[in-house]
Amino acid sequence: MKRTYWSIPVLAMCMLMGCAQTEKTNPDLNETTTENSENSWTVLFDGENLDQWRGYNQDTISAKWQIEDGALTLVEGGAGDIMSRDQFGNFELELEWKISEGGNSGIFFHVVEADTLGATYLSAPEMQILDDERHADGELMTHRAGANYDMQACSEVATSPVGEWNSIRLIYQDGVVEHWMNEVKVVAYEEGSETWKEQLANSKFHDWPMYAKSSTGHIALQDHGDQVWFRNIRIRNLE
Repeated sequence: MKRTYWSIPVLAMCMLMGCAQTEKTNPDLNETTTENSENSWTVLFDGENLDQWRGYNQDTISAKWQIEDGALTLVEGGAGDIMSRDQFGNFELELEWKISEGGNSGIFFHVVEADTLGATYLSAPEMQILDDERHADGELMTHRAGANYDMQACSEVATSPVGEWNSIRLIYQDGVVEHWMNEVKVVAYEEGSETWKEQLANSKFHDWPMYAKSSTGHIALQDHGDQVWFRNIRIRNLE
């Protein structure tokens, strides 16, 4: 938790004039209060229902996405990706994930729905989720957990072992993106920069017409056929 220390003159002035603490955060990710409503958190999953989610290009959600012990769980493949009902532009997303042995999944943002797009990944950048040690994709640095998938590798390894929870923060602010894994910033980039354009040209997305073209869209969780768990999912607008 960020702490604020006051000098004696500043503290005295605050006592006379009144100083407001802008945000108070409960250790429980699902309970955050703030005096600035523009910075308040929206809970996308509270461990009790899936009201904030639906299937991609669907109005409902597959029964293969279930709630188990307070976690949003893909119990088996074939369910399809799910996405937030709301859309977000500039945002900060927090959640925890856990992957099965040899498993693969991902977190997408700025997902666009269209009749011409059959999957979330055709339009959306991805923060990768992976068992780096057992999945074949772990041999590619840009495919390992936390990476900007097929674009940019993590600067360091900060992933917990398979079967343990990982906390992430995914931040998008006017094209500047940060991936945080277990309180370590592992990826940072700017969409449209020369470095990003070079990475795009060398990626599988180089000729995908809708990839990373939108500055707003849905958050999505991937069904890659492997069991995966998510919990404590919340988001706030950074407009």
